[in-house]
Amino acid sequence: MNAPNPILDVWCELQCPDCRAALDDVRALRERYGDRLELRLRHFPLEKHKHSFAGAQAAEEAFAQGKGWPYVEAVLGRVEEFDRAGEPFLVEVARELGLDAEEFDTALVDGRHILIVDADQAEGKAIGVTGTPTYVIGGDRLDGGKSQEGLRERVEEIADQLLAAG
Repeated sequence: MNAPNPILDVWCELQCPDCRAALDDVRALRERYGDRLELRLRHFPLEKHKHSFAGAQAAEEAFAQGKGWPYVEAVLGRVEEFDRAGEPFLVEVARELGLDAEEFDTALVDGRHILIVDADQAEGKAIGVTGTPTYVIGGDRLDGGKSQEGLRERVEEIADQLLAAG
């Protein structure tokens, strides 16, 4: 029986400029490892960003509709626009990606993803996440909020060790 693939949790917030800076690293990791490394978006909305909670719920709806990472990348790529426009921007990006925008709008109103976001945030706090982006892999927590420098290399080092051990 094969060992499960290693998991990389990326604690992120869609209104965070530092998370946008981390996009290249996340893309590179997804390309390098493909299915061999499970990349999971974890939500850590920061109170200083008033739309971050809605952004987290929107990301969950995008995953539910099958385009989670493309959605996350699209919103993070236009973080200033999200900052200014708020929730209508989230629905607009969904429409641009061919997702069901009405369903997005409804999901933001009915709060169907709030429990997931709350649970992520609580877990993040419990394991010592204080800002975004933060990576957790193989029990190691790597804080990217201060600097992205060398982080991808460190994640790859740990992932390679876990894959070799698996």
